[in-house]
Amino acid sequence: MNVKNNKNRKINEYTTKKAIFYSLAGFTDVVLFQFFSFLIFTFYYAVIGLNVNLITIGFIIWSFWNAINDPLLGTISDKTSTRWGRRLPYIIVGIIPLLIINIFLWTPPIGDQIIIFLYFLIIIITWEFFYTMWSVNQTALFPEMFRNLEQRAKANTIIQFFQICSLMIAFILPSFFIPKYDDPQYYQNYIFAAIFISILCSVSATIFIKFGIEERKEFSKDPENAPSFLTALKYTFKNKAFRHHIVGTFSVWFVFGMIPTILPLYGSFVLKIDDSLILSLFLAIGFISAAIFIFFWQHVVKKIGIKKAFIATIVILIFNLVPFMFISRAFFAFIFFFLLGIGLAGALFVRDVNISAIIDQDELINGIRREAGFYGINGFIAKLTNVAVFLCIALVFNSVGWAIFDPLGTSEQTIFGLRSLFFIFPAIFLLIGLIAMIKSPLTKEIYNEITEKAKKLHELKRKKIE
Repeated sequence: MNVKNNKNRKINEYTTKKAIFYSLAGFTDVVLFQFFSFLIFTFYYAVIGLNVNLITIGFIIWSFWNAINDPLLGTISDKTSTRWGRRLPYIIVGIIPLLIINIFLWTPPIGDQIIIFLYFLIIIITWEFFYTMWSVNQTALFPEMFRNLEQRAKANTIIQFFQICSLMIAFILPSFFIPKYDDPQYYQNYIFAAIFISILCSVSATIFIKFGIEERKEFSKDPENAPSFLTALKYTFKNKAFRHHIVGTFSVWFVFGMIPTILPLYGSFVLKIDDSLILSLFLAIGFISAAIFIFFWQHVVKKIGIKKAFIATIVILIFNLVPFMFISRAFFAFIFFFLLGIGLAGALFVRDVNISAIIDQDELINGIRREAGFYGINGFIAKLTNVAVFLCIALVFNSVGWAIFDPLGTSEQTIFGLRSLFFIFPAIFLLIGLIAMIKSPLTKEIYNEITEKAKKLHELKRKKIE
């Protein structure tokens, strides 16, 4: 019995080593997803020449696929029970094809618009299936491995530090291979960048799989009682705190989606910068700043609670984005990207800490843990922001005569459109997210009460298994 108690105590303990190895999952996830988000639009729109409306239609169809794919894979994972655990089989099966497809994203046929569109549609849907299989299952481990606000705040500081490093890699590394992001002559360079990124992520994923996965025995019986797909969706959306969470998350993810997507064109035509490295450095400065301020947000969350921290994050992001409506020089862009890091750090920090308590609350109500189900829907909402991003871009580009990329056909309207995509549209979504989070029921006191009750429930489950 003492051996079992020591083992359980070890599992329940927080260690920096545990957080570091787990962080490599997020590192892999973010590098692959942000490389995709950062350059997929510029590549197919400016380099390949695909009509902006076809790109938007592709992402709308992709979103319908996500509406089924993300929640379904999450529910299946929650209902899985194997000798290797619930998550590990899907993590291993998902990562290998994902790394291969990451390369084929950048090898479309050249020529007919319909053929390019069909290739684009098929490859992003295939990429999405395996990405979700990997992402939902690795993120579902977070609330299981780190059990209370203190552990989650400590672990999340390390996790977000690694994710910020991965963001900088995703934004800077391609510039070493691609001299100018919107120049068709560098088509092949995208492939070389993708190959290097897949090799890098294979290393980080392997280390995570070997050393960073920990599933708790007290949850091993939960798959037997896991609800069906439709019942799981019903339970999830009945959770009031989760409904507010996904609106708030949608708003900050819109910012994370729009800024990297539009930056190559914003940089070229608003700031008059032709060097891809300088454009990547803007984003790098923002996330270097975020890496600094992530420690600040750890203390903020502990002091005022996750709800107020989420609200503060949204307010700061709105003010951070105002200058991009007016600046026209690289020098000022560096300054305001650094300041943007304050809000970015907050957005990165609050997401997982907030949803973890929501998952605990759901377990208290329904008796089982459904991390992957919640993260599946959360992932769908996050990726749905890409559709909102491309709808906004299509609206602006069609209104200024840029349905097909024409670097010589720019005007004052084009410049205003690019500026509005950087500030006005994100601000609108952030205001909606702000209202949602103000009305969220997940106060600091309720958060602490939920995690304390969940802790007692887990102790009872563990005793039954022993």
